[in-house]
Amino acid sequence: MARSASSAAAGGNAWQWSRTAETRRVLLNAAREVFCEQGFAEASIAGVVERAGSSVGSLYHHFGGKTELFLALWEEHQAAHEQNAVTAVAAARAAGEGEDPLDLFVTGARAFLEGSWQRRDLARLFMDGDGPPGFELVRRTRSREWVRQNAVLLGAGIDSVDRLTVAVLTTIIGEAGREIATCPNKRQANKITEAAIVLIRRLGSPGQDT
Repeated sequence: MARSASSAAAGGNAWQWSRTAETRRVLLNAAREVFCEQGFAEASIAGVVERAGSSVGSLYHHFGGKTELFLALWEEHQAAHEQNAVTAVAAARAAGEGEDPLDLFVTGARAFLEGSWQRRDLARLFMDGDGPPGFELVRRTRSREWVRQNAVLLGAGIDSVDRLTVAVLTTIIGEAGREIATCPNKRQANKITEAAIVLIRRLGSPGQDT
């Protein structure tokens, strides 16, 4: 029995979406390899499409150019960090560990630092300063948003000392992530993680008497 026109169209759309998503994924994977090997400045569109087995036209269709491809990798990397932290914090709360904001913050920090090790090639790429024009502004804007999110998680007030504490705690995580990305092995990465957690707990939550 022949499918209806609507069902055929729906099936076609699903196939097209799947093909588009796969093309984007192949291009992103190729870009990750090329950017991490050569840096943004030295990488070329030709090198990415050759690695992907794709075409220049396809890359421009999906991303618009080298800068947009780099930023897409950045956004994906940041989204993975955020999702890992959110999932870890949600699991801790579900397990009845949601009473102390600092404990939840540490849980999220561990997830972030684990991601820094798992995606250390990207972490090194984005921290070495070799990016497209305007990338530093993008990175600073994201950092401010990260501090804001951490302030909410920690229940920080508007007091200037609270704001400073959240900023310092967030900086500890970021700098630990940078160190972890350059570690030669997981054992050393774990040592950095534990050292960061000790520092975080010594500082305590904003507004908390220490």
